[in-house]
Amino acid sequence: MSEVSGNQLNRDTRALLARVPAVERVLSSAQAQPLIDEYGRTQVVDAIRAAADSLRRDLLAGTTFDESFSLETKLIDDASRTLAARARPHLRAVFNLTGTVLHTNLGRALLPDEAVRAVIEALTRPMNLEFDLATGSRGDRDDLIDELICELTGAEAATVVNNNAAAVLLTLSALASKKEVVVSRGELVEIGGAFRIPDIMSRAGAKLREIGTTNRTHLKDYDEAINARTALLMKVHCSNYAIEGFTKSVSVDEVAQLAHARGLPMAVDLGSGTLVDLAQFGLPTEPTVRETVEAGADLVTFSGDKLLGGPQAGLIVGRAELIRKIKKHPLKRALRVGKLTLAALEPVLQLYRAPELLRERLTTLRLLTRPAVDMQEQASRLQAVLQRTLGEAYSVTAEPMMSQIGSGALPVDQLPSFGLAMRNAAGKRGGRALMKLEEALRALPRPVLGRIADDALRLDLRCLEAADEATFVAQCAELRI
Repeated sequence: MSEVSGNQLNRDTRALLARVPAVERVLSSAQAQPLIDEYGRTQVVDAIRAAADSLRRDLLAGTTFDESFSLETKLIDDASRTLAARARPHLRAVFNLTGTVLHTNLGRALLPDEAVRAVIEALTRPMNLEFDLATGSRGDRDDLIDELICELTGAEAATVVNNNAAAVLLTLSALASKKEVVVSRGELVEIGGAFRIPDIMSRAGAKLREIGTTNRTHLKDYDEAINARTALLMKVHCSNYAIEGFTKSVSVDEVAQLAHARGLPMAVDLGSGTLVDLAQFGLPTEPTVRETVEAGADLVTFSGDKLLGGPQAGLIVGRAELIRKIKKHPLKRALRVGKLTLAALEPVLQLYRAPELLRERLTTLRLLTRPAVDMQEQASRLQAVLQRTLGEAYSVTAEPMMSQIGSGALPVDQLPSFGLAMRNAAGKRGGRALMKLEEALRALPRPVLGRIADDALRLDLRCLEAADEATFVAQCAELRI
């Protein structure tokens, strides 16, 4: 605020400025005490001082207040709003009505109750993270879950890092530094965020040896690329795109047989690796980790927070001698996971021991297999609620939609769904009206995220479970357009 001398202010303005109560006076009021109890005196002092400064600027700008208006109450109210805004976490719960179940920007897989309880336990109590309770000596954190991972995948050994990109980076750094890795050109995928397989190779100190073409690679291409500098053969499962038409790729077992015949290991990056055959749940088929191991892969890397349905993690499974070498690499310590990840991962893996109960207990699978009729009934219930809220400016209809799995898993496959479509009631193209509505939904206490497509704002209800429906309905009354 620029300084203004007393003689430049008229008498009325000086009188108004004199009415602004001192900070200490406001702090000593009964209205301030609940704020002090909740936020502490230091924060409240700062907020009231800022509110007083803002009020003085308003008065100097010509804003007038009725003589009966309590400026002390105004300062308390302004400070309260400021404190509440500052205390609001930046990481907030949202309604994912985008139609993408494993949404990378929204945290991917939702953890089942068993994992949530385990994380709370790990947050509030000391844990035997690296302590062997049987011997009383220091332990290895991988020992907590590697036996379970091996049981479910058929691998000899396993280790866990913080995501699948880290798993690939660590594998290449440990086994192929300053050597060549043979990969089909059609499998040089971009994982996301402009993070590509060639980039990982470079960061790991390995040299990429591309073979084949974008659409066709043959076994002889792998064979002819092998030389004295070859460290391993690698296949990357193209989980986030599909090439159709005149194509040819080489199977895992064929590449593995060639690698072993030439005395080399063979690695597979499965990306969204799943531990069960999804076809049994009516979902598109995706290669499982066990199938890949049984096909001859010496190492398999995959994510924990995609189709597996657990926390963010990168799992490496395979031959014991190779896993030992990977675990000894200095990068392993930098990329290792903490107790919260391990606490969440173990109960998720435990669920796979009872596959007949998996659809009910694993949140990701429950959402992916949710019957379209359930979402249709839900859309019918919510359509009238949302129409009343929006009034005559928009039309709300319950319509069939198509969901997708997301996070690069099965990119061309879609799941029949149902949801709500909101359009400009005047019949005009959506444009600004839909963007305004989309912004208003994002501004709700628990933001609602949909997608604009075909001149409609669409709310796919696949991820709106019954337990959250009441919250969604209740906050519709707060929608301001």
